[in-house]
Amino acid sequence: MSSETRLHASSAIAFAAGPLAWLRAAGVVLLASAFVAACAHIALPLYFTPVPLTVQPLAVLLVGLLLSPRLAGASLIAYLGEGALGLPVFAPGPASAPGIAHLFGPTAGYLLAYPLAAILISLLYRRSRGGFLPALLSAAAGNLLILSTGALWLGMLTHAPAPTVLMQSVIPFLPGDALKVISAAAMASGWLRLLRRNPRFSVTL
Repeated sequence: MSSETRLHASSAIAFAAGPLAWLRAAGVVLLASAFVAACAHIALPLYFTPVPLTVQPLAVLLVGLLLSPRLAGASLIAYLGEGALGLPVFAPGPASAPGIAHLFGPTAGYLLAYPLAAILISLLYRRSRGGFLPALLSAAAGNLLILSTGALWLGMLTHAPAPTVLMQSVIPFLPGDALKVISAAAMASGWLRLLRRNPRFSVTL
């Protein structure tokens, strides 16, 4: 086979693989956003705060740990877009609002922080050597970003004193979030160990 023929053959393979890679990435984004939406509906409303207790942050942490920064960010942006269009992807609760109005309600700070948190987690974890401890620290950093943004937004929205805002948006969720961070780190580090043995199943973009 001549060098020109090999060049044309490799170009054809790259052209064919490109659309397939993007199609696979789009599928991953949709599946990840659906996973976050499903976890959002595992919710427990709390009488003293408009912020419900949900499994949703665990899903966000896992998306950040398991996917590349681009895929992680795209997945959470897609999730917010689905909710803005009126799809029932947001957590139910006393402050629930349909469609895009939910992105201006009491929980909007958490929601809008999700893409940034997922990207941050993914970047931090991929700069490490992998393993449970780096996953734990990366997930903790992302979770801190979510809580901070959620509290800041709720404070601006309600104009309540800082202690009240913290009692409504941060302190009640710390024990559960600690469990979510640990669980996400354990699941992600275990899953990535399996991927190293079967690299063809990994997805990067």
